[in-house]
Amino acid sequence: MRPLFEQIDTRPTPIGQITLRRRRIPGLTDDDIYEVKLGEEFLMSSLFVKAEEALSDLGLAALDDRPADIVVGGLGLGYTAVAALKHEKVRSMLVVELLEPVIEWHQAEDVPLGAILNADPRNRYVQGSFFDLAKGEPTGFDPEQPGRVFDAILLDIDHSPSALLNAGNASFYQPDTLAAMAGQLRDQGVFALWSNEPPAPDFVAVLESAFSRVESHIIRFYNPFQNNEATATVYVAVK
Repeated sequence: MRPLFEQIDTRPTPIGQITLRRRRIPGLTDDDIYEVKLGEEFLMSSLFVKAEEALSDLGLAALDDRPADIVVGGLGLGYTAVAALKHEKVRSMLVVELLEPVIEWHQAEDVPLGAILNADPRNRYVQGSFFDLAKGEPTGFDPEQPGRVFDAILLDIDHSPSALLNAGNASFYQPDTLAAMAGQLRDQGVFALWSNEPPAPDFVAVLESAFSRVESHIIRFYNPFQNNEATATVYVAVK
């Protein structure tokens, strides 16, 4: 019988120790729960994925039905990427992930959605800093095709624009950097961002400096640990 708790992998990274865990909680769910931690901080749990999936669904819904080339910033446990691939309009997808172990977990299929991503020819992993590539340094998001432009960029890395995994990410959430990233989008392209905090009017104003239309969507889901409703936010900005 599989143990109730298992640490699958833990490794050092440039921003801290990254750990993949699997647990079972009898009476809560019959499924294994996969968790990713950075140091002592929880990054992702397979128990809470509604907002991560909504990031893809809302971002791609803002596009027309032409074939779409997209970027997903942050691989996590793969829920945003897999949700994107369910949209037939997606022609190609780059998943940009800073931490090499996270990509390797998916390639080795140590996490449940790795097999789906590996089997889909539209998907390609890019190991690198989303925030550097967003500025166009040195090639833009696709190292195999410098200067390539996309139809949608979906981002889920920091907890929010003000609660960062790394202090160095702060410059991304400023008008100049967002405008530089928008340069890698086609006309009418979409930038969508997940946040664990309520909509922030100040950040909406920053988005409006670089995009022509901005919407904030509140995503509601049940938290069984707290026995109440929790929320997250998906920002959708159109070039």
